[in-house]
This record gives sequence, structure tokens and C-alpha cells, in this order.
Amino acid sequence: MRVVSADWVVPVEGPPIAGGALAIGDDGRIAAVGRSSDLGEGEHYADAVVLPGFVNAHSHLEYAVYPGFGDGLQFPEWIGVHVERKSRIGIEEMEASARLGALECLRSGITTVGDASFSGAAATAVAELGLRAIVYVEVFGEDETLERFHRIRERVAGAFSDRVRLGVSPHAPYTCTLDVYRACTALALPLATHLAESDAEREYLVTGSGPWDAFAELLVPPLGDTGIRALAAAGQLGPHVVAAHCVTVDEEEIALLAEHDVAVAHCPRSNALLGCGVAPLAALRRAGIRVAIATDSPASTPSFDMFDEMRAAIAAARAWERRPDALAAAGALELATLGGARALGLESEVGSLVPGKQADLTVLSLRDTPFIPWEDPVTATVLGGSPDRVIATLVSGETRYERGSDTWHELIDAAHSARGRLLSLDAR
Repeated sequence: MRVVSADWVVPVEGPPIAGGALAIGDDGRIAAVGRSSDLGEGEHYADAVVLPGFVNAHSHLEYAVYPGFGDGLQFPEWIGVHVERKSRIGIEEMEASARLGALECLRSGITTVGDASFSGAAATAVAELGLRAIVYVEVFGEDETLERFHRIRERVAGAFSDRVRLGVSPHAPYTCTLDVYRACTALALPLATHLAESDAEREYLVTGSGPWDAFAELLVPPLGDTGIRALAAAGQLGPHVVAAHCVTVDEEEIALLAEHDVAVAHCPRSNALLGCGVAPLAALRRAGIRVAIATDSPASTPSFDMFDEMRAAIAAARAWERRPDALAAAGALELATLGGARALGLESEVGSLVPGKQADLTVLSLRDTPFIPWEDPVTATVLGGSPDRVIATLVSGETRYERGSDTWHELIDAAHSARGRLLSLDAR
């Protein structure tokens, strides 16, 4: 039995525990949560808080080396830059980038990802580095036989386990036909897709015109309606679906998402930096939708930093509602942990620190936080936390990241080489 203790334990499902501790069984699950005076100090982290590992419900690990490409471009042009750069590299570079992405998630206290994977490289990366994941292999175009999906699944089949699960991701309603969505649904796998991310998407899907015209070769014919309405009418929405973004949604579309129990991955930094707008988080939550805070990818945001993402979510929600109580620190923390678990259908396994769940933990130092004294560990965590203050990240009770470790140099060097190829004009 392994015991981990700290100044505070924040279970999320329940109030913070001063002088808290967790007992971890040999099966990697939480055996008990309480005070260290009852459970013993064991491995004690002074000036620290123990949290559930963050659950990042929408990521793209393979784009870890993409920060800055196309910054400041309109969304369609940004997609064009992204597609062109991606064409310069092969599977080895994708795998190197995905490993860096997995490491950066662990360094940010993220223990579970719902990753939309272009090449399947994310599956091998999370399997090797010890993250928990649903890897949604991406699908594009009009091929309802899903040949690309089956080819990638076969290539990375050895990566899947109880910890790393397979999913499918029809990319978006402007890059996949409804028949492709139907074929993906027929697989009976977890499904993720991009929905209602930008005004340009909405204009193209409804009218067939707008900024997307210049990229017609990347798109499928417009639906004549918004993605949410078209997918609902086609019977392609349900509790197995995670919809990333949902920025440009109206009341009827929010009601459709709620009616079909679709989960929403809210990515405030990506939405803001790409100029797509601000998702109506409070309205989504009021409708009873399972909402999670997620980082998206460094192609559109600077990092996999869940602390920055929580702060962005708080700022955006309060600005949108013009109320300081629109999203509290405790609410943001729940969306980044238990909310992510609920979105991915993993709430019985992860997302909070309760007996029986997997011992997926983040240990965060409060020593250098501006919130001193830390009488409120949740506020200190959300408003003052950063990856540099993560001491350790555990998955199923095993330490997968430890601050100061020097074991990652080769992995980081390989990722830098992959970025160099993306930058090279001679890469093609």
C-alpha cells in the first residue's frame, strides 16, 4: 500500500482536506482518502496540494511542435498553412512530436487525453509514456468505407489496452460527408468531431460561400444547414459524441446538443487566438450539457498548459456573462478534471479522488504561488498554478513524470528535429 500526503488533498467530489492523504492499492486504485493523521504521511509533499490528474478531453498530441505556424491568419488560411506544413513530415516525425505532446501533458498534470489523431502516432506515444487516453483516429472526405481509419488502426493496434482505447473522429461537417459520419457511428466506438468552431464554417455549411471558397479542394459539399442541425437530423448525435469548440451555437443548437447528450470540449485559448470567438459556456452548462475544459493543440494554442486553459475559461466566461461569479475557480477545476472524465465517459474511473477510482494524481507545489497563505488550495491551484510547479504526475499510482528528471533529453531532441523539418523549405 502506497500512501501519498500533502498540506492539502482536493478530491473535487468533496471539500479540500487539510493535512490530507491517499492510500493507493497494489492494483493502482485509490483505497482510501482522508487525513494523514489517520492514513499515515507516507510520501509527504510539503507546501503542496494533491489533485486529480487533469482530463484533457480534446487534444492533438501530434502537433506539439507546431506552435506559431500561421499565427494571426484568418481561420481558413490558418488551416491551409497547417495542412501544407503537415505534408512536409512523415510518421517518424509525427511520432516524435506526439511523444513530446504526451510529455508536455504529463508535465502539466494531465493524466488522461481524448486525442484526435491524424496519423495514429498519438496511440503509440501515450502507450509508451503512460498516459490514459481515448485516441480518436481522424477521418476525412467522402470515403464511407473508412479505409484510412482501418489502415491506421491496424498499424497501431499494439498500442491499445485497458488504459489506451480506440475511438474515431470524423474531422468536421465541412471535411466529412454525412455518410462518413454514419459509417463512423456504425463502428460503435467513442466519437469526437469539431463542431461550430467559426463563422466561416457556418457560412460555408449553410450557403456554400465565404472564406472557405479558396480551399474547396479540402472540403466536402456544403450541407445547406449548420453542422449540429444536419447531424441531429441525420441521427448522428448521441452520448458517444464529444464535440470540440461549439463557439457559434444558437439556442436551438444548444438544445439539440442537450437533447442528444452530446459532450462539449471547451477550448477557450484556441477559440480566442484563432479569432473564432467565445463559446457560451454558461448557457451550455445551464442546458445540462457535459462540458469539459480542453487545451486543443499547440497548432492553435501555445501549449498543453491546463492551468492557463482554466484561467482563460474563467476570464472568457466572466467577460461573456459580465459577472464575476460566472465561473469560479472550483468550477473551472471541476471542468478540467471530473468534467473531462464525464465528457469522455470515464467518470467511473478518473476525474476525482474517491476510493475505487484509478490513482491518477497531480502533485502541485504551492511554495512559490502568489496566493500566500494558501487557505484556499483550489484558488491557489487554478489562479496560481503552472506546469513549472507540478512536482509529480501519477497514473494508476505509478509516477509517470517527476520535476527535475533528466530522462527526457533524447525525446525532446527528436521533437526539435521534427520541428526543424516543418520549418525547412527543402523538406518536401
